[in-house]
Amino acid sequence: MHPLVLPGVYAPQDDTALLAEALAGETLPPGARVLDVGTGSGSLALEAARRGAEVTAVDVSRRAVWTARLNAWLARLPVHIRRGNLFGPVRGGSFDVILANPPYVPAPAARGEPRGRSRAWDAGHDGRLVLDRLCRDAPALLRPGGVLLIVHSALSGPGHTLDRLRAAGLKASVVRRRWIALGPVLRARRGWLRERGLLSAADEKEELVVIRAERPL
Repeated sequence: MHPLVLPGVYAPQDDTALLAEALAGETLPPGARVLDVGTGSGSLALEAARRGAEVTAVDVSRRAVWTARLNAWLARLPVHIRRGNLFGPVRGGSFDVILANPPYVPAPAARGEPRGRSRAWDAGHDGRLVLDRLCRDAPALLRPGGVLLIVHSALSGPGHTLDRLRAAGLKASVVRRRWIALGPVLRARRGWLRERGLLSAADEKEELVVIRAERPL
């Protein structure tokens, strides 16, 4: 069943599907605790709940929280859905799997702090406004043997993500890749992205990656 998506909430797209594939490839221990950060419609949280995991989902958007709760109710799945900024609502917790599909689209500095719907994709001049915070704070919430799965665009520096997660003591690598057509936001910014050297004049696609980082036992 496709989740319902209220106006203003990020709808599941190619990045969601790629992260769901990575989740499907993980072996979840009995009673696994899963955290979905920036849950949006709750699509990934529901995938984990269908596998019997104890799932907590977090989003800063009130509409996203209402949407995820509605979808969990319609699916008759127990998901704990909380409103808050990244890991604030689960501080002190620990998880076997953390899922993250954060905002990662580079945005001109003139756009300022993301507001409204753009909070779901705009992530500063280098696309790392939220990614760097995830890399900094997520490792402390992983149980021994726990896994962090992050999806983002290759435009946003996967190498930086890998370096930061490895520096935090995790074993990190790219486990999924997919080329997709440029969406409307990137198409609107092609000129600026080309000026920055992130896109060539011929580029009409972007590469998505899923990074898997594991805390050693």
